[in-house]
Amino acid sequence: MERSNMSSGGDFILLGFSDRPKLETILFFINTVFYLLAVVGNSTIIFLSLVDPRLHLPMYFFLCNLSLLDLCYTTSSIPQMLVNLWGPHKTITYVGCVVQLFAFLSVGGTECILLSVMAYDRFVAVCKPLHYMAIMHPQLCLQLAAFAWLSGIANSVLMSPLTMSLGRCGQRRINHFVCEMPAIIRISCVDTSRVEGLAFFLAIPIVLVPLTMILVSYGYIAAAVARIRSAVGRRKAFNTCSSHMAVVSLFYSSIIYMYMQPGNVASQDQGKFLTLFYCLATPTLNPFIYTLRNKDVQGAVRKVLGKDSGALDMGAH
Repeated sequence: MERSNMSSGGDFILLGFSDRPKLETILFFINTVFYLLAVVGNSTIIFLSLVDPRLHLPMYFFLCNLSLLDLCYTTSSIPQMLVNLWGPHKTITYVGCVVQLFAFLSVGGTECILLSVMAYDRFVAVCKPLHYMAIMHPQLCLQLAAFAWLSGIANSVLMSPLTMSLGRCGQRRINHFVCEMPAIIRISCVDTSRVEGLAFFLAIPIVLVPLTMILVSYGYIAAAVARIRSAVGRRKAFNTCSSHMAVVSLFYSSIIYMYMQPGNVASQDQGKFLTLFYCLATPTLNPFIYTLRNKDVQGAVRKVLGKDSGALDMGAH
């Protein structure tokens, strides 16, 4: 009875950075700024993708889904973290912890698959430009996006209950600022090898297969770009893919490093900062990465701000 205590209810204590009070104050203000930028940036991408006809293309449809994922990811964790950073109480309800865990697993899995879908979209755009719209038709785009979302949610539906059902023997102090799976498994007092083994097995279709597809897609893209003779053509092909390459690098490098860390205290502290980067800095940077060198998105912003009407009128003539 005592062994399963706290495996079915009760508040948790998120230790986070409570051993560094001065750092907590600094992080509160920094994270507030980054969170607001993430919300505004990703909301802007979604809004522009919906209202501007020039962005009604497969690439921006998938980008809209990525921005929605980033919004879900940050909103499920950062507000609770800001409350804990500002106040003396570091608690989170059992339901709140379940919601965070479910969001982390589902959004993380969905993003892995969505990034591979976006890589395939870039492969078709560069390697088969004349057939791009015929291949990436709206029905296929909807099916690919739905597959990504459903796969991530299915992964979370399976792993979240198993993780939360692990016996904790009254332990409710989580050495993290969010309820993520490794941190919850770490406080368990029972054998977790089956849950960890299942998580490793599911990582093959959720993480490894999409990463392989991304690498294969960019291998074909690199070969196609190498065959382009003109420097202008190569630059255009590179600009088509550079934003997605940067996002993939940020996402996968942080995930791989985070989940390959050993369990000692020093690595746990590194894991906290890496998770913070993963769930806040990356969603903040993604909209800027996609807009800095993207003329379509820049044009959509100018149009919304009323600065593009003159250019449009001149183009009409």
